[in-house]
Amino acid sequence: MKLNTSLSKTNRLPSKRMFAGLVVLFISLIALSEQSYAERIKDIAMVEGARSNQLVGFGLVVGLDGTGDQVTQTPFTIQAARSMLQQFGVNLPPGVNPQTKNMASVIVTAELPAFGKPGQKLDVTVSSLGNAGSLRGGELLLTQLKGGNGQVYAVAQGSLVVSGFGAEGNDGSRIQVNTKAAGRIPNGAIIEREVATSISDGSNTVRFLLHEADFSTARNVAFAVNSMMGPGTAKALDGVSVEVIAPSDPSEKVAYLAELENIAVSRGAPAAKVIINSRSGTVVFGSEVIVGPAAVAHGNLTVTVDESLLVSQPGPFARVGETAVVPDTEVTIEEEEVRMFAFEGGVDLKEIVTAVNRVGAAPGDLVAILEALQKAGAISAQLIVI
Repeated sequence: MKLNTSLSKTNRLPSKRMFAGLVVLFISLIALSEQSYAERIKDIAMVEGARSNQLVGFGLVVGLDGTGDQVTQTPFTIQAARSMLQQFGVNLPPGVNPQTKNMASVIVTAELPAFGKPGQKLDVTVSSLGNAGSLRGGELLLTQLKGGNGQVYAVAQGSLVVSGFGAEGNDGSRIQVNTKAAGRIPNGAIIEREVATSISDGSNTVRFLLHEADFSTARNVAFAVNSMMGPGTAKALDGVSVEVIAPSDPSEKVAYLAELENIAVSRGAPAAKVIINSRSGTVVFGSEVIVGPAAVAHGNLTVTVDESLLVSQPGPFARVGETAVVPDTEVTIEEEEVRMFAFEGGVDLKEIVTAVNRVGAAPGDLVAILEALQKAGAISAQLIVI
């Protein structure tokens, strides 16, 4: 009996329908793997016009327990008090300046969120403008909060919450935790005016503004929107803004933006950066930092000056001479012995950290090493000092 070991053409090659299914499955797996590393548009960009606004105002805090402004040194506090009292029909005689110690001039700040409506409440921060010792227990009087255009957008009033406290003794010693000259009023302001936005202006386009400028990310946002909403819907104008065609009706535009902001987008590869905090000595490397061929030697030179005083006396039978104090100075120099280490071309972040830790460099020394590497053209990264 002879077995037929040959395979038919149907068994050797999959059908066109099966092949198409495998292609769709492969593309789906790729899309899922990319989406797992992607971010939503709402996480990397904001809608143009949907921004917050800073508010500021000048006010008076009363009810302090003798810790207010010294009015002889802060005349503007008396001027503000006179103006306020005149509004209530109280007129002080000319040349009379009451020496109040329970009142202080303050600056009131708040942040008006996007789409804030009249009647909604805001948190405000109250900070002493004069020389008040503490604002604890104070009450902020009605204060107008203005925007950059001089218009009043909110009014604030209420009791202050001051987290700082302190104590002092009769001998002048004192201790203090946090600051007593500033506080907050939760829900202390009421919005009086709405700020117009581009959402309700009737235009048929909206713009997304990236939080960080990047041409690759802007291109990816436009590509993702066009893939979801159709070709020509979005276009990248520059490295920050992406313009999208949208309905002109505000209610339809809101629903449309709700879909757009949840589209997954892959960020562009970040630029190579090294962030240095000169105050704390913190150094952060980006993953794209590469060092070219270079040799680094790092060491410390310590000079110690030790000075002591010796007493010189005349001999026991000497008829002349006086006891004198003679200084004795000793200078020593210690140089830390370190070895030079070399970076080969294409060194990555891990090797940089390992090499620097090997020589025991402190954060300040690491900053000097990085600056020297950049000057030598051996590091392909931006040094950003904050």
